[in-house]
Amino acid sequence: MLPPMRTPGISTPWPLRDKVAFVGIGTSAFGSFPDNDTYGLGAEALNRALDDAGLSVRDIDGLIVNRIPSYERFAEMMGISPQFCLLTESPGRFSGVSLALAMQAVVTGAAEVVALVYGNNGRSVRVRYGGGDSQWSAWGMTSPGAIHAMMWRRHMHLYGTTHADLGWVAEAFRDHACRNPDAVMYGRPITREDHATARPICEPLRLLDYCLINDGAVAWIVTSAERARDLRRPPVLISAYARQDCFRYGSAPPTDFWQESLGAVRRLIYTRAGFGPEDIQGLGIYDNFTPTVMFSLEGMGFCAPGESGDFVKGGTLRLGQGRWPTNTSGGHLSNSYMQGWEIIAECVRQLRGECGARQIPNCQAMQYICATNIAQSIILRRG
Repeated sequence: MLPPMRTPGISTPWPLRDKVAFVGIGTSAFGSFPDNDTYGLGAEALNRALDDAGLSVRDIDGLIVNRIPSYERFAEMMGISPQFCLLTESPGRFSGVSLALAMQAVVTGAAEVVALVYGNNGRSVRVRYGGGDSQWSAWGMTSPGAIHAMMWRRHMHLYGTTHADLGWVAEAFRDHACRNPDAVMYGRPITREDHATARPICEPLRLLDYCLINDGAVAWIVTSAERARDLRRPPVLISAYARQDCFRYGSAPPTDFWQESLGAVRRLIYTRAGFGPEDIQGLGIYDNFTPTVMFSLEGMGFCAPGESGDFVKGGTLRLGQGRWPTNTSGGHLSNSYMQGWEIIAECVRQLRGECGARQIPNCQAMQYICATNIAQSIILRRG
């Protein structure tokens, strides 16, 4: 059991603390499925989540979909008649935002059981994340990868970090994928030398610094902590959620690596959860690119600004070696780019003790971190 709240200066608990629980998760396979679409992939994931929870579509009265064009069509396909329904925006930061909205719906009584479904067929339809006529073009940027490359170049200039530092991240997450039979890169280990010599994409970043674009879907089912106790799987409680929006950079690279926004999140998240980093066993970090992991670690205070290169050396993020096993499914870099949705699902699996060869021993609490223009963090714990 986790210790009681120790944070000074707060008289009453955060109103949403431990009120909502994950009760079902499901994923499709990840890869290239040109004969399917986001609706079919989402239906596959949701059916698996329903089976996981021991629920039926008749139990679902709330629905949030992401990257699926129409919640109306999806609900019709699945036979869901929701009283609460929402389509959230497509950027990956909306995985956490979607979860926060579902929490609020459950706590306020807008819905009792909410299904959240993400579907992406970006590989089959050749979605271009940047390039050409995109939101970045007007400022001379070519893609999100170019923005992160410029940010890491600035980080190298300011702090003396190197491209080789990023290899510790890529190697650790690939090791985790090689323990996960469902990962796209299962059975394909890499070394830091492989990372250093991979094909250049946007200097200083190389191929193994980039996430894997695939088709796939992820579904979560959440409900009240009270109802969760009667369902099939052990409940995973949502102890805290915090976010800080920061849009002043527009389409240009944040010059502070999101440290200010993440710092604001850090000041809220542990107080809201009622416990701190010392009580957390593992991390899920949004890893669209390897530098994002470094920015997240610095911004959330796991190390000081500029010290992430030294922090990750020696396998700090690697299961069985370091204090902070991170992205144990392989993450976006070595499992599949499901824009945060699968990383959060993996945090749930860890807390339910279902991860086999990649299981974190005695896992009681996990923290999700997303460094974007909506900086955010979520803390989950075993119910």
